[in-house]
Amino acid sequence: MRRSNIDDSTSEKNQISMLKIFDSSLRLISVPLSVATIWITVTNKEDNTSYGVLKYSNFSGLKYMVFVSALCAAYAIVAAVCSWVRFLVTKAWIFFISDQVVAYLMVTSIAATMEIYYLAYNGAKEDSWSQACSSYGKFCSRVKLALILHFITFVCFFILAVISAFRAFIVFDPPSVISQDVDEVRH
Repeated sequence: MRRSNIDDSTSEKNQISMLKIFDSSLRLISVPLSVATIWITVTNKEDNTSYGVLKYSNFSGLKYMVFVSALCAAYAIVAAVCSWVRFLVTKAWIFFISDQVVAYLMVTSIAATMEIYYLAYNGAKEDSWSQACSSYGKFCSRVKLALILHFITFVCFFILAVISAFRAFIVFDPPSVISQDVDEVRH
């Protein structure tokens, strides 16, 4: 049930305005973080005389992280602009669903990259895969840095998902409790 009487006090308007600025700031902060993640990952390449060249394109998980980072950057720019367009601001469900999808995509790309990093750092002796970071230290350090930046971007989108959920559900009244049910619970 939609709220029928929303308080239009100036303090509530100021809080919503501050939330909007915080929302836009998080979206804009995530853009350079995503671009940095892409740049660090795409330019990551190391040559080892014993084992050959190792580059990001050898790993589907890193390519997926680059794709998700590009999607996040593009979405963040579009969403930041759209959040100031009055017609689209009233469509809180669009932001709610989009922010959720982007946050979940980021979780999956972090998981894929973490798996690559873990295997490169520790190896998998039972599968006869030795650790690669001892031979490709620079490559592993750059993957770690890209992963950290990607995780910070995820934190931004997690907060954005919470904010957009708040905006989507604030227009509804909390569920009403019938006093008879409350008396039954007490006894």
